[in-house]
Amino acid sequence: MRKLHTILTMVAAAAGMVAAGTTTATAATTATTATASPAAATAGCALNLGSVTAGGDQTMQRLTGVTPPTAGARSVVPNLYADGAVRMSASFVNEPTAAGSSRYGRVVLGDAMYQHWIELDKSGKVKSSQLARIGGGWSKFVDHETSTFNDDPTHPRTYEYGLRSDGTLFRWVVGDTGVWKAYGSAPGFASVKSMTLISKAAAYDTFLANTRGGALYTIHIPVNSAMKPVVTKVRAATWQGFETLVAGQCGNYGTVVAGIDKDSKSAYLYTFGHANGAKTSITGHGKVPGTFADPSYFRFAPPVKSDWLFGE
Repeated sequence: MRKLHTILTMVAAAAGMVAAGTTTATAATTATTATASPAAATAGCALNLGSVTAGGDQTMQRLTGVTPPTAGARSVVPNLYADGAVRMSASFVNEPTAAGSSRYGRVVLGDAMYQHWIELDKSGKVKSSQLARIGGGWSKFVDHETSTFNDDPTHPRTYEYGLRSDGTLFRWVVGDTGVWKAYGSAPGFASVKSMTLISKAAAYDTFLANTRGGALYTIHIPVNSAMKPVVTKVRAATWQGFETLVAGQCGNYGTVVAGIDKDSKSAYLYTFGHANGAKTSITGHGKVPGTFADPSYFRFAPPVKSDWLFGE
């Protein structure tokens, strides 16, 4: 586990807007419409879905992309945060240890972002929980995610992405000692409702994003200081019902995606083939059993060296 021992500060600038088409389909319609596409490369892919409840519990549940989809028992770490304190959570690494497991990731509490390290024993009880403040200014942001890529020693890097409410997407480099450095920004994403990381490679990161108008896009971001994202439409409509998208690996080239509809307190599961614009194959597996009413959802990822995302 890499720990940050330096208190960090954040930077923010720029603004932008992006337009999208309109549609009135529901999340349930999305599940039906998407199945018209060819099947994704691998069946039965699983996603470890995490959440933070309104009462401050952290949960984990394994969703499997069969038809209909299945949901494993939900494990709960109770009272990890104050009630209603967590606004957003990025992906957490979940790593087995001799004594139990370690979890670590970044959360936004109010206006500030924190690095959070959690140690659990084999029964799932908390042995230690440590929050380190990174910096403020995050009340203006609506989404954030961490991308760590280090399979090649010539390209080790960790980026943090943040989407501000005015539609500007920011990127920072996080150094080995915990120092953050601004590494580009791009306007034009005001219509984005949710975004989830589906690829991380030596040369680029890629997000899957849905808009308030219902369209579904990939956002391909090259690894250079210019930060000029390439936005490609995957579907034109029916995806606006989801407040949150959460993605994980599916086979060598695909992606498993959970769409959370907070209005109906429902989740729908999909498998995607390798992203290729409108030609991308999408299989809708249907509604996941259970109730999905938590304010924040995220992915539990394996240790970085085992975490391969190559959805585009």
